[in-house]
Amino acid sequence: MKVFLLIFLACCSLKSVAQSNKKHQLSDELHSLNWDIIGSVKFELTDKNELFPIFSESIKRFENKVFDLTGYLIPIKAGVNQQKFFLATLPINQCYFCGKNGIPAMIMVEMDKAIAFSAKPIKIAGILKLERRDASFAAPISLKNAKIII
Repeated sequence: MKVFLLIFLACCSLKSVAQSNKKHQLSDELHSLNWDIIGSVKFELTDKNELFPIFSESIKRFENKVFDLTGYLIPIKAGVNQQKFFLATLPINQCYFCGKNGIPAMIMVEMDKAIAFSAKPIKIAGILKLERRDASFAAPISLKNAKIII
């Protein structure tokens, strides 16, 4: 739940940025084989109200290896420069809390150095990490030491 709270706060803090951009279309949703691999992760809710990821074999084979994705930057802190953020298949003005279209596929990204916020898709590559703890407290999928691919 805390992960979703972070998304909510990020959307609220960038409400003015999202409103200043022209309205995105549903065709803005990004699709790729790598996003399909990310989307293969399922979740199990325990009796203790813990949410654990269940990783498919297709994503496990990329664990601790370089993995690239093209997506939209969803900040988790206010500011122009972002080093830790979510990468999503939908732009911020279409996220569940800020717009319409439901919760998009997304992962946590930690860049090797901060980059400027962009409302346009960015392509990055980093080391794919899988977290096997309660997803309420830790992002289940992340890219570490990521870099922009031009």
